[in-house]
Amino acid sequence: MILGVYPYLRMNGNGKEAVEFYKEAFDAEVLGVQTYGDLPEDPEYPLSEQDKQLISYAQLKIGNTYLMLSDSTDEPFQIGTHLNVAILFTDAEKTKAVFEKLKSGGDVIVPLQETPFSLAYGQVKDQFGITWQISTIDES
Repeated sequence: MILGVYPYLRMNGNGKEAVEFYKEAFDAEVLGVQTYGDLPEDPEYPLSEQDKQLISYAQLKIGNTYLMLSDSTDEPFQIGTHLNVAILFTDAEKTKAVFEKLKSGGDVIVPLQETPFSLAYGQVKDQFGITWQISTIDES
């Protein structure tokens, strides 16, 4: 089942400020904030102490919908890549099917995989140049 489609903002190292700004501007509820330092270390992608302080994932509830964001660790930050679309599922098989369709004619950025925050998470840029962040939420 698809839970919804939400805007996902990629910030240039100012994610913490953005969370506070949008919280205040929209009277939003901050549902969660996680830094890259909160994630398990990956020896293939070592992070500096500065990068560990950056937001890896934040979710705000605005009215009946959500805004998600994270800091980009891409160097240099590319203008025009800071808006993605996040789509949340409750069924990992449906997640996989949609991911496979979106990657047809496109490019896989992050292969679909289990992560500390999702049963199945991946990123794909579709044939139209839109970056999708696909995620399966465990509702148990």
